[in-house]
Amino acid sequence: MKRRIGILTAGGDCPGLNACIRGVARAAYELFDAEIVGISDGFSGLIEGSFQEMSKRDFSGILTMGGTILGTSRTPYRDMRVIGDDKVNKVSAMKDNYKWQKLDCLVTLGGNGTHKTANMLSEEGMNVIGLPKTIDNDIWMTDVTFGFQTAVDIATEVIDRLHTTADSHGRVIVVELMGNKAGWLTLAAGLAGGADVVLLPEIPYDMDKVVEAIEARARIKKDFSIIAVAEGALSKEEAGMKKKDRGNSNPYMTVGHRIAAELQERTGLECRAVVPGHIQRGGSPSPYDRVLATRLGVRAAELIRDGKYGVTVGVSGQEIVDNPLDEVAGKTKFVPVDHQLVRTARNIGIVLGD
Repeated sequence: MKRRIGILTAGGDCPGLNACIRGVARAAYELFDAEIVGISDGFSGLIEGSFQEMSKRDFSGILTMGGTILGTSRTPYRDMRVIGDDKVNKVSAMKDNYKWQKLDCLVTLGGNGTHKTANMLSEEGMNVIGLPKTIDNDIWMTDVTFGFQTAVDIATEVIDRLHTTADSHGRVIVVELMGNKAGWLTLAAGLAGGADVVLLPEIPYDMDKVVEAIEARARIKKDFSIIAVAEGALSKEEAGMKKKDRGNSNPYMTVGHRIAAELQERTGLECRAVVPGHIQRGGSPSPYDRVLATRLGVRAAELIRDGKYGVTVGVSGQEIVDNPLDEVAGKTKFVPVDHQLVRTARNIGIVLGD
């Protein structure tokens, strides 16, 4: 049995992409007669016909590497059926290039947007398998995505290091972590790093409650505080606004800077904002993510061997599973407000702003 496999990585970079690519390739070479074609820079490479024939040696030495050897880019799903100034029909181009390369299947590594495009291509008749990549951990029907744990490790170390400077100077430090729609990363890192306040997109915050929490700590001579806030966190006032109007309520660059400035004005305490940004998804994947990414990639190869397409690989408990793409695409796994981690945070005194 011979299979010609196209692989691409789309969306933001993420620790574990190379480990997952390696898992797909090495298992494919072991399980059947495989030819692997690397597609450069995500879906844009599939549209433009940017392909590279790969050999076994291309997948050697990449387990520990961050980023992606294939390159990546963002091609928003909403634009896929829009014909722009270049007059390119993107969907037709992807289908034509898939046929031109004589691919038996396409493996896509990415987050929510990637899964929507992968599902669209599956509905267009292509054999597609998705793999769940994102530090946000917000892909539907999987307990965990590869890249998430590495980001938690990095974000926790940031909080740990901020503790020492906050304590030394008696400051309130607001650390803004990634997570535009879902707060999994901020919640996990806030718990692991001992944050005093954790603000998530799923739980609109009341600034009065945040001020009250910081002042309560000051009254008992706890001169410093750490606030972990997701970049997509909203105040209760913002949550009631239309999305297009929210930006007008925030004259500062980020939510973290706004909260720090307002806290300093209202409490008189010295406040600082720290935004680690892309550091959270850079560098080498953790051992946990290397193993997880490998397991997910191997499962994709098994599915190719079995001729099972139109699915995305995921995690359920301790098992690696596969789920229909059309049930995963377009859905976001938000933090439930009654989730065990949320209850844990509340029960150890972390203030969630509500």
